[in-house]
Amino acid sequence: MAEEQDATMDAQLMNPAYVAGAAAPTAVYTSPVPHTPQAVAAVRHRARAPLTTWGLSEDAVEEALLVVSELVTNAVLHALPPTELRLCLLEDLVRIEVADSGTAPVRPGGTFAPVYCGRGDAVVGALAVRYGADIRPKSVIHWVELRAQPSGRLQCRRVREGDSPNRCR
Repeated sequence: MAEEQDATMDAQLMNPAYVAGAAAPTAVYTSPVPHTPQAVAAVRHRARAPLTTWGLSEDAVEEALLVVSELVTNAVLHALPPTELRLCLLEDLVRIEVADSGTAPVRPGGTFAPVYCGRGDAVVGALAVRYGADIRPKSVIHWVELRAQPSGRLQCRRVREGDSPNRCR
């Protein structure tokens, strides 16, 4: 029990959402993230329900899910398990956190083709009010805060049946 309280207290101290004067979350959702590339779609799908339930507009939900996808993908590809997604509703902000056990060692000869990687930070930076990482000795929490109302920076429209569900420009 004492260890659980200490862990909660540590998480609160490391989480800028709990700094003096900041509002406590009005709603929280957590989900473990399986350490496989297929987990990204499943976690994104599960994250839609609380975001919608919290009353976010469709555009704000889509922006949040884009950030969820980016953070979870980075954790699955570049970090050690276990990994957990946490969504927090903070007044007019949605905070998205992905906690992992730190950077995975680089495998000899293991590289990613730049054509497929490296654009997510720019997208997250364009949508975020604030973002960062809380680095601890045995874990890292990557976090992004978005407005609970859409930024208007991501324009999505429905497309023909058979195409991907959203086309963003």
